[in-house]
Amino acid sequence: MYIKRILLGVVLVGLIGGGIFAYMVYGTFFTSNTSFNNDEAAVFIPTNATVVDLEERLSPILEDFDSFESAADRKGYLSNIKAGRYKIKKGMNNNEIVNSLRSGNLPVKVSFNNQENINDLAGRIAAQIEADSISLVSAFNDKDFLKANGFDDANKLSLYIPNSYEFFWNTSAEGFRSRMLKEYNRFWTETRKNKASALGLEPNEVIALASIVHKETAKVDERPTVAGVYLNRLRKRMLLQADPTVIFAIKKETGNYDTIIKRVLYRDLEMDSPYNTYKYAGLPPGPISMPDISAIDAVLNPKKHNYYYFVANVEKFGYHMFAESLTQHNRNKEQYIRWINAQKIKR
Repeated sequence: MYIKRILLGVVLVGLIGGGIFAYMVYGTFFTSNTSFNNDEAAVFIPTNATVVDLEERLSPILEDFDSFESAADRKGYLSNIKAGRYKIKKGMNNNEIVNSLRSGNLPVKVSFNNQENINDLAGRIAAQIEADSISLVSAFNDKDFLKANGFDDANKLSLYIPNSYEFFWNTSAEGFRSRMLKEYNRFWTETRKNKASALGLEPNEVIALASIVHKETAKVDERPTVAGVYLNRLRKRMLLQADPTVIFAIKKETGNYDTIIKRVLYRDLEMDSPYNTYKYAGLPPGPISMPDISAIDAVLNPKKHNYYYFVANVEKFGYHMFAESLTQHNRNKEQYIRWINAQKIKR
């Protein structure tokens, strides 16, 4: 009888202990552990993250980080923390959270357009993925990479076709650059290449001209007409005489790309720069900004006409008046000069 009581006691203690253990396991793995009110929260885990990094990013959205850490340790996650962007849903338990962080890396949408130089582009991208602007600038300026893929320092911005793309947040600078090379090659289809060839231009020359067209007019419907003007001038071996190239030359010379120049002065036209198309024939060495795809396609599909000149239309702002002859252009230009003087725009 005594032995039976001892055995019964042992069994009861075991049951109680097992119950407590089961309760603790259940609480650690299967009890809701989120503390936010929205339906879901985004978590960004950096490359080579430690438990300290996890605590910094997860504590604001969890009820109890310690219980999460315990569950993550038992599931082997802490020895293999994965970088990326993850989604935690309201009401998730630690088991579900660990599973999400282990295999639920979600892409982010990366968008860019109209950047005027590599540094601006790097800053724009760094705000959207993990790679910082310094590593991005370094990757963008890599001379070996540029040479191997047909680019140089002047036209390297041509590689980046403005659009929206999906990337994993933890993409490296080199990974971003490599993806953009693939997108560049994908963009330049045989159809586009053939159109460029018919114009006597290489793809990077098309982008250089498109950057001028983009700067000349924000009106997408007018861009094929403007592109036609410059192509007519190129065919006649005339100077392009594009004000935006002079403005870019000034910015490049000063190193201040934030300078706002509303009026190009006659003295600016004498600036000795390969980007000054009043002084040097042909296209500039590279793009003066990042043109929209609409501007690139405008060059590839220009409007056929006999215009060689254009000036801002003061009666229809945003658009231009086009002319076939210099005489007609000078008459149009007089209206613009009167208007700009009336506005007292000096620079």
